[in-house]
Amino acid sequence: MTTKNPSNPYEIKRVPARQASSSPLLPWLIRLPLLGAAALILFVFVIAIFVAFHQLQYTDTIFPGVSAYGIDLSGMSRSEALAALSARYTYGTDAVFTFRDGGKAWQKTAADLGVSFDPVKTVDEAMAVGRGQGLFGNLASQSQAWLNGMAIQPTIVFDQSKAIAILNQIGTEINQQVADATITVNGTQVITTASQIGRELDVPATVGTVRQVVLNLTTGAEIPLIVRESQPAIDDAETVATQLRTAISTPIQIYVENQQPGEPGPWEANGEFIAGMYTILRVDDADGKAHYELQTNVEPLKNFLSGLAQPLEVQPVNARFLFNDSTGQLDLIEESKNGRILNVDATVDAFKQALARGDNRRVALVFDQAVPTVNSTSTAAELGITENVVTATTFFYGSSLERRKNIQVAASRFHGLVIAPGEEFSFNKYLGDVSPESGFETGLVIFGDRTIQGVGGGVCQVSSTVFQAAFYAGFPITERYAHGYRVGYYESGSAVANGQQYNSGVGLDATVYSPIIDLKFVNDTPYYLLMESYYQPEKQSLTFKFYSTGTGRVVTKTGPTLSNSVPHGKPKYTESTDLKPGQTQQVDYAVDGVDVRVFRTITQNGQTIVSDEEFYSHYLPWSAQFLVAVGYAPKS
Repeated sequence: MTTKNPSNPYEIKRVPARQASSSPLLPWLIRLPLLGAAALILFVFVIAIFVAFHQLQYTDTIFPGVSAYGIDLSGMSRSEALAALSARYTYGTDAVFTFRDGGKAWQKTAADLGVSFDPVKTVDEAMAVGRGQGLFGNLASQSQAWLNGMAIQPTIVFDQSKAIAILNQIGTEINQQVADATITVNGTQVITTASQIGRELDVPATVGTVRQVVLNLTTGAEIPLIVRESQPAIDDAETVATQLRTAISTPIQIYVENQQPGEPGPWEANGEFIAGMYTILRVDDADGKAHYELQTNVEPLKNFLSGLAQPLEVQPVNARFLFNDSTGQLDLIEESKNGRILNVDATVDAFKQALARGDNRRVALVFDQAVPTVNSTSTAAELGITENVVTATTFFYGSSLERRKNIQVAASRFHGLVIAPGEEFSFNKYLGDVSPESGFETGLVIFGDRTIQGVGGGVCQVSSTVFQAAFYAGFPITERYAHGYRVGYYESGSAVANGQQYNSGVGLDATVYSPIIDLKFVNDTPYYLLMESYYQPEKQSLTFKFYSTGTGRVVTKTGPTLSNSVPHGKPKYTESTDLKPGQTQQVDYAVDGVDVRVFRTITQNGQTIVSDEEFYSHYLPWSAQFLVAVGYAPKS
């Protein structure tokens, strides 16, 4: 060691070291660590030998403490472990599961449902314990298995396709389509079907439940089937079906109340007709539901009733009067009568009410009252009938008794007739039926190019007289036809209108043949027109008088002008069983054919309102007509 010199602080002296004292334990203390190290090495060696031996011992077997499916697999080789596990697995056949739907049940084993055990994979997992993790990892895993045990979860295979197939088969017994209640009509039968809840097995959802059960190796479980239900939109059809059955249960009679002799009816709507009036409608509700309603199609009924309207219609009848020249008043000769018109819509409503009734299945036709325009209490002042405005007369000298009778009957149809302002007069409308039943006689009539026996001969005497009265009164003539040939009866006559005297002459006839050929004129004045007819057999004349209020019209007739004359032909003979051999009867006279034009000019209060209105008649040549006995007609 060194020290400092006090006299020279910078001088350093070396001091000799102290000698250590010796001890007898010192050699052993020095050797002790070496002995410990040697012992440790020896221990490690022994352990290494043990581990090596242990590894060699379990080279191809499963390490101790490893088990699977409740079987201790320690020391088992792969084949031994496979055999042990395969013998132990009975879950596939022992585990029976119950599927239930209401009162139905289906039992299936785990194997049926596709559940199987994979022993190879399980053994592979057992063999892997303590291997493949490195030395220390392997030793730790082996120690853990040896000290605490290690259970390998068995590998279970679930083949869902088998479960799906089985559930689909079960579904064929469960599934059903949702169905609404229905109504159908077959003739008069109303058929209903009940509604049906829709049911469908939810296979994917049920498979999910099966997976949870079988993979937990549960046995004897009841597995719920997951069934989806669909509610029908229409639960019930009986309410509407009952209404329909009531409607078509029995026929409905349609009749005329207070039916008069000769009136048609009654009629019957049978069940099939009524059923055809209905349509069953599906009506969707706001809540997703629906219901049936009956829709009534009344068009077939309306068509039927419309066909009855005209035959059942009764036209109102105006009162008929005569003008009293002394008092200037109207004398009632025929009461007015109300008419009736079938009210189709009101009858349909009454019919619809009867549809809902099970009894009293009768429906009276509903009529509206048609009121005449001229009633029995009408006065001359009210109607504007104050004076005679025209009188026209024609003669029928030489007419047969039958013809005269027909003239009388036809003329009576117009006696006292009142025509309203603005009304178009139709001769055929008021003439009515021309038949023996209505009073007409069979006589000679013009048919084609001959005069033959027929009903109504002489009616044209009346129409021609009416035409001449309307002509000279200045009324607009809207329809008029000349005869096929000239007839002398209509050319002899006269008229008086507005103080003027007129003669008839050729070209002022008017033929009628109901309903094709008519005579029409319009009462274009603001006053009613009264027609009076007078048949005078002693004078062999027919007179028509028109009463109204004079308008100041004056008619000027020009003509007739004749042209294109055609000579008549040879006489014509018609055989008749009414004549004896040698008897001959002339029924018509020869006349030449000719074109005739008559012109009418009308002035009113000094002003011309119609100028040179032409009335044209084309008359064919007409041969003399004779009746002879059968077989006695001369040869032409």
